[in-house]
Amino acid sequence: MNKNKHLIVIAGPTAVGKTDLCLEIAKELNTEIISADSRQIYKELNVGTAKPSAEELQKVKHYFISNKSIHDFYTAGMFELDVLELLENIFRERDTILMTGGSGLYINAVCKGIDALPRVEKEIRSDLIKQYEKEGIESLRYSLQKLDPASYRTMDLKNPKRILKALEITIQTGRPYSSFLTRQSKKRPFNIHKTGLMRERDELYDRINKRVDQMLEKGLEAEAKQLFRYKHLNPLDTVGYKEFFEYFEGKISREEAIRLIKRNSRRYAKRQITWFSKDQEIKWFHPEQKEEIKSYIKKQISTC
Repeated sequence: MNKNKHLIVIAGPTAVGKTDLCLEIAKELNTEIISADSRQIYKELNVGTAKPSAEELQKVKHYFISNKSIHDFYTAGMFELDVLELLENIFRERDTILMTGGSGLYINAVCKGIDALPRVEKEIRSDLIKQYEKEGIESLRYSLQKLDPASYRTMDLKNPKRILKALEITIQTGRPYSSFLTRQSKKRPFNIHKTGLMRERDELYDRINKRVDQMLEKGLEAEAKQLFRYKHLNPLDTVGYKEFFEYFEGKISREEAIRLIKRNSRRYAKRQITWFSKDQEIKWFHPEQKEEIKSYIKKQISTC
């Protein structure tokens, strides 16, 4: 390990206040920012993903913002490899780099590594999706219980995407999906310091509701309408877009779509909090504790 190289991770749920703080810290440390957001990487998704503004992007150089298309195949495993390659180059000139985002899987991929999974044939994925659409999630659960009991016991059985992924890998390889998950952290040749941002639940939910209102003012509905024809693509299975898609299809009213966007955004934040709370390496702060956060980060760097 190179003790002089440091990856500063600032994690937290949506709307908690990561962007402003990270810009300030990056400028103070004279460094750049890696975005660990599984949706901000797509150039077509702007308003609905709350990307940093053009002005904010000019203040500090960002990586992995709008660098992929919704038509591209991209995974957390690919993100891991891309970021590690980037870090190798950055660390030739800098000692410190900042990574921030709310996608726990992407952050884990860089910090701990992600298990390599084989790519699945389209036909297998298509057949499973048809099964789900025709027979519902209970059918998928039954298949998973039969083919991979270990995954069935540990997986969130309310999440069809997780179940579909496990079944895809199991059917593709003939091996249970659970057998691919070693869960062994990979050692990185640099120091990793994790900081988390958190607010009281009511405060966070109020900020989420207001952010949705701001997105609507900035043209979220129009952006969703432009992307409606691509609603079958995985990147569009995203809060803020999928609710408007239902409105465009006449399934719900516009008012209901907005209500669901706010509700689902709050639920997404809750899942993010649950994910990050399991990471014992994260030191938690309120976003307004700016000086304490800066002091903590500088201390972590200096004591390595």
